[in-house]
Amino acid sequence: MSHSAPDDLAGRIERLADRLAESGDLADPRWRAALLAVPRHLFVPQRAWVSPNGPGEPHPVDRVADPGSWWDAVYDDTVLVTQFDDGAGEVTTGEGLPTSSNSAPGAVFAFLEQLWVHQGNRVLEIGTGTGWTAALLAHRLGEAAVTSVEIDPGVAARARENLDAAGYHPRLVVGDGAGGYPEGGPYDRVHVTCAVRHVPYAWVEQTRPGGTIVTPYSTGYGFGHLVRLAVAGEGRAVGRFLGPAGYMMLRSQRPTAGPAVGAARHEEGERSATGIDPRSIAWESDAADIAIGALAPGCQYRLSPTGDGDGSEGWIFWLLENAGHQGAWAKVVCRPGRAEFEVIQYGSRRLWDEVARAYLWWVGQGRPERGRFGITVSPGDQYVWLDHPRQALRPGHPFPGEQP
Repeated sequence: MSHSAPDDLAGRIERLADRLAESGDLADPRWRAALLAVPRHLFVPQRAWVSPNGPGEPHPVDRVADPGSWWDAVYDDTVLVTQFDDGAGEVTTGEGLPTSSNSAPGAVFAFLEQLWVHQGNRVLEIGTGTGWTAALLAHRLGEAAVTSVEIDPGVAARARENLDAAGYHPRLVVGDGAGGYPEGGPYDRVHVTCAVRHVPYAWVEQTRPGGTIVTPYSTGYGFGHLVRLAVAGEGRAVGRFLGPAGYMMLRSQRPTAGPAVGAARHEEGERSATGIDPRSIAWESDAADIAIGALAPGCQYRLSPTGDGDGSEGWIFWLLENAGHQGAWAKVVCRPGRAEFEVIQYGSRRLWDEVARAYLWWVGQGRPERGRFGITVSPGDQYVWLDHPRQALRPGHPFPGEQP
């Protein structure tokens, strides 16, 4: 079978655009024109790992070995992982930590539309990846308006090749995106393609007043969130949580995994009991995750079934501190039909107690939805808030009083 573009390539792109429009991720006709003009396949390598957003199992695709599957994946609304373990992993096995990808088109355009770009805007992109979003921005605004920063020299080199092949030449910088690129500022917009748990203040400093920063945000607890920040006066940026966003972490902010699930020994922990079903905490709401991430920072959770794997015999809810392999941990063993569940906690923090308090605080506030939460970033501080920047969520003390 030929490895050249299929005869129905234009139709494939149009059908993808229609799907994204129907889902609400591609409302602006100018971004639709960019999708049609900047073909995604020019930014996908021969081999990639398909990570479906919905139904379907992850699997490899290879343009040479199976071109049909490769083209189907490229023009589907799915993530294509292009690197594992910073290049040390083999992409066709899907094993290791994903460290670069061509994001799902729905997520790409949802983010781009939230930038609210206008002709003449200067954009700083953090995380060049394959170069596709840099090309889309260059098509929309002109290549001189786009600066894209990539920390991985190998990824940056491949992105430059992709961009050259597509005919776009934005400024590409190899460096740590956490520091931005002050030489190209001030910027009107900052477009971030990796998640952060702490918004680097350099991005605020390099954005002109009234400018916009769009970034994935993740404390490591639960799924990530799309945040749009407006840069206000006095060096502050303020914004709200808008929707889900599952992205790889900024390299300098990757969490160090806590103790491996199953490695913690029962006899080392402090025992107690709880009447809270931990599945409620795990499955309740992404908004609950925001509150927990703010009030019990620095931990992640895992929910794993016991017995035959379908959960019918019970579940184990793990909490693991991000600080390191010797960090605190907690586990709750949930057995069907029990009025209470066993809790085991170990380390300098009582993670279950912290998470349970944060969850019940959220419940007591009336289960506020994601859109009621926001974040403020200032020179010496940043914090999550509910409804108004003066209502800060601090560990142990939500709403302690007015914030400066």
